[in-house]
Amino acid sequence: MDARFNLFENGIGSRFAKRFAGAGLIVQQSPLPKSTQELVSLRASQINGCGHCIDMHVKEAAAAGETAVRLHLVAAWRESTVFTEEERAALAFAEEGTRLADAHQGVSDETWDQVRKHYDDDRLAALISLVALINAANRLAVITHQKGGSYEAGMFAAAFD
Repeated sequence: MDARFNLFENGIGSRFAKRFAGAGLIVQQSPLPKSTQELVSLRASQINGCGHCIDMHVKEAAAAGETAVRLHLVAAWRESTVFTEEERAALAFAEEGTRLADAHQGVSDETWDQVRKHYDDDRLAALISLVALINAANRLAVITHQKGGSYEAGMFAAAFD
């Protein structure tokens, strides 16, 4: 199935995409580790079934030095030994922040406490923003039928240079 719509070829869509990318740049330049950013983005994208974003974040993570083993185990992070306690807190936060309808409280107090244990205010602000942004990006890509497979590392950043 081909993409339904190209936001970048539409005036409103293009303006929105540039501002959306600008918000993403704030997170990218934050003190939240790049590996955590990519793992969180990958996990949310897996939950949301966004092939385009899974493709993007696997390739960006690999280009940044993430190992294949860790990338393969993101979907089953609870049953693996390759993630730090800090990363596990971020992955739990990403899951709960993505699956809002699955729990009446959204992010549980237990997960919030784990995230606060490992992340200072700046890194927490970046993590909260990242979860919101990746979920919005997933929805944009899924709604417009953007497919995974053709993304090359650095492609997104190059589109806004």
